[in-house]
Amino acid sequence: MSCLVNPAFDPGAVPAPSRDARAFHEALPGYAPTPLRALPALAAELGLAAVALKDESDRLGLPAFKVLGASWAVERALAESPGAHTLVTASAGNHGRAVARVAAMRGLRCRVFLPERAALARREAIAGEGAEVVVVDAVYEEAVARARAAAREPGVLEIADVGHGGPARWVVDGYATLFAEAAAQGEHDLVLVPVGVGSLAAAAVRFAAHAGAQVVGVEPVTAACLTASLPAGRPTAVETPGTTMAGLDCAEISAGAWPELRAGIAGTMTVDDDEAAAAVRELAAAGLAIGECGAAPLAALRRLAADPACAALREAAGLGPGTRALLVGTEGPTDPESYRRAVG
Repeated sequence: MSCLVNPAFDPGAVPAPSRDARAFHEALPGYAPTPLRALPALAAELGLAAVALKDESDRLGLPAFKVLGASWAVERALAESPGAHTLVTASAGNHGRAVARVAAMRGLRCRVFLPERAALARREAIAGEGAEVVVVDAVYEEAVARARAAAREPGVLEIADVGHGGPARWVVDGYATLFAEAAAQGEHDLVLVPVGVGSLAAAAVRFAAHAGAQVVGVEPVTAACLTASLPAGRPTAVETPGTTMAGLDCAEISAGAWPELRAGIAGTMTVDDDEAAAAVRELAAAGLAIGECGAAPLAALRRLAADPACAALREAAGLGPGTRALLVGTEGPTDPESYRRAVG
């Protein structure tokens, strides 16, 4: 496990968050801001002013935040290509289900490419939205390549949350709604956010850089691509042997998210599967059903507050008695079997 201070930290170089998507989201059927859950006992234990979790376990009827990015990216993509009939994407599970849900809402076909280690429950959930599920006998990055190739077909649009320009940037813009809600719900000095390919973390950085807050990215120790990239000064691929934090099981940071992350993230932390499971149990005991990816920021905050090896990052992030920390709880139990194992 590691705590890394970003050597290129320059928040003044980070663009402001997009405001375009919020009105669109607010007009969607069933929209409501997700709750901000106060964790006062944790704050008192860690000696902080406040700790709160942005609970994304029910976002527009889906158990993860991803539909914010997917819905806005589809809206923008269809404005440019109104004759499209099929959406394709690659996913570890949550993004694919979100794209499939949006495709059904818009009367479009959908094809989702999943890596072979995608959990059966996530495959079935995507198929349940009416999408064609294609399981790729390889890791997530190969699923991305397959989706990109499929998008070359006439009438097919790729709704990616990784890569350069287009939908990948619109996905980041869509995630701004989450942080606009959080700002309206309370004040935050420090944001701990899961990284994955980096799209949500890029949205967090845009928010924080213009709100006087700091961001720490959280990664699995077995898929720490941003942690490898920051000291190298460029996106750097890592080996990914697997993790229960399936949505964060990514070998390389998105090229589109990289500029914001390099400039605006204070640092990164890695957590292992046991730490994530312990955080799942702690949240469950507090009455919050949050999956491993969403619980990882809690595991990171505990170590950031107490681990001597994190002293430099603790100082860079400004963690102290006055800190109001925001944990981004990105998902509910999207793999029920894994969740049952975690809570024992």
